[in-house]
Amino acid sequence: MEKYNLPNLAYGYKDLEPYISEEQLMLHHDKHHAAYVNAANALLDKINEARRKGTEMDYKSVLKSLSFNVGGHVLHEKFWENMAPHSAEASRGKPAGKLAEAINKEFGSFERFKTEFSETAKTVEGSGWAILVCDQEGKNISLMQIEKHNVNYFPEVKILLCLDVWEHAYYLDYKNDRAKFIENWWNIANWEEAEKRFKV
Repeated sequence: MEKYNLPNLAYGYKDLEPYISEEQLMLHHDKHHAAYVNAANALLDKINEARRKGTEMDYKSVLKSLSFNVGGHVLHEKFWENMAPHSAEASRGKPAGKLAEAINKEFGSFERFKTEFSETAKTVEGSGWAILVCDQEGKNISLMQIEKHNVNYFPEVKILLCLDVWEHAYYLDYKNDRAKFIENWWNIANWEEAEKRFKV
């Protein structure tokens, strides 16, 4: 099995300030995301070792943990791509083109979408994610809450935009004020990336 790798960021650690600090971004990327990658790779080693030796393992435990850690890796990979420095064209404040049309069709307006997405993020129970997805045909878009990294996720949907609301994503900067983090995150949302995913 191929191993997972921690991706490099497309921007510097200071580039998302003042909305996400250098210290917060470094901790989140270099420690938390890296931990999911390392854990996923260790589990792959365990599976490969059991297969090589022809031995049994606790399949339920191993596969549940693998799902959690691979889910964490994949979602974080998309999360980093879903942000751009405030001064960048990619973070222009709202989508354009076909994605804007789809949002207006589904939600009535961008402001209504923004409200619903923010509330989706605020109301995640414990740790999790708010996600804008579309079906494989690209016809229907909808919102989704994911608890942890892998609970309530529907297969066969494409992630367009995702927001990490685990406390490790914002605690250094915002303490327990998740709502403030969400409000500020809109300033660095990468609409160019979301539109690219919608078109593919």
